[in-house]
Amino acid sequence: MSEKPQAEEFDADGGRDGGTKSFYKMAAVLDCFTRAKGQLSITDLVEMTGMPRTTIHRIVASLRDIGLIDQDGRRHDYRLGLKMFYYGSVVLANLDLNRHARPHVLNLHQITGEVVHLHMFDGSQMVCIEREEMGETRLTTLTTIEAAPTYCTSVGKAFLAFQRDDLIRRIAAEEGLQQRTNKTLTTIEALFDDLKEIRERGYAIDNEENEIGIRCVGAPIRDSRGQVFASVSVSGPTERMPLTRIQGLAPTVIQTADQISRELGWNGRR
Repeated sequence: MSEKPQAEEFDADGGRDGGTKSFYKMAAVLDCFTRAKGQLSITDLVEMTGMPRTTIHRIVASLRDIGLIDQDGRRHDYRLGLKMFYYGSVVLANLDLNRHARPHVLNLHQITGEVVHLHMFDGSQMVCIEREEMGETRLTTLTTIEAAPTYCTSVGKAFLAFQRDDLIRRIAAEEGLQQRTNKTLTTIEALFDDLKEIRERGYAIDNEENEIGIRCVGAPIRDSRGQVFASVSVSGPTERMPLTRIQGLAPTVIQTADQISRELGWNGRR
């Protein structure tokens, strides 16, 4: 069994702060992996971090030894390891949001009969932490690590609408505003216009912008300081979700989001 890596060896400066600096470097390497860039080569990591190739080689070898990244034997590229999935699952299982929100998410599903999603922002995208949907014979509850774009989904836009302009621009630049359907908003100007309307009415609509044939309505969830950090949505096929029904469901979705927010300590001030 290989020994745990000595993080200090990655830091050329040494000294008491060597270990801390090394952990920051390891984190910088892990941060390079995204949904859009799930597999990266050593050259990619050198270019993205600006670190010397020898340093990247040592960091990657250590991360691989402890299971945080895996190597594709055929392509010699690297990807995040299954241990990261395990850590993520532990985080999801212990989130205050998940514990407080679950009864309200279930109630919203029972009221609407449609799929309900609960997402939170993880720093770059909206991560799904709860999904309620009806199977053929019974209710199915899914807790899974999957992500949704922010700019073309109701959960994403319900979050974005209440963020600073600089954060909106950063996220839009990272995601690229790719055209997922012929209804996707693909310019920053159109996105800002839509977000302004969302702030005014209090809810977001995904009008087949992420997937043709699916409409969604979402509302923001606030923490104890009143900051929007998550959102809840109802989605369904367009034949069951005409825009008139979307508008009718919006108050219920907003109410659910507000109930969850109050469970988290929000005082009702927007």
